[in-house]
Amino acid sequence: MAALTIRGLPDPVRAKLRLRAARAGRSMEAEVRAILTAACQDQEPRASAEELRKWVDRLYGRRRPRRVAARLLAQRRRESARE
Repeated sequence: MAALTIRGLPDPVRAKLRLRAARAGRSMEAEVRAILTAACQDQEPRASAEELRKWVDRLYGRRRPRRVAARLLAQRRRESARE
């Protein structure tokens, strides 16, 4: 397993981290590990094609560039293929 050193952590952040760890019944190191693990989990909901079209419509309205939704969908499909 890798080790990580965090320098320059503000005292108020360290104090809150200590309290958070104590509430969870963990060491500060274990709490940081849990926070980082949760932050790195892929928890973002995936947008459907219809949601993407609606988002593009809200973003551009009547001045929407051509084929934006199709390009966004193609990009999303490429990202999914890599996952």
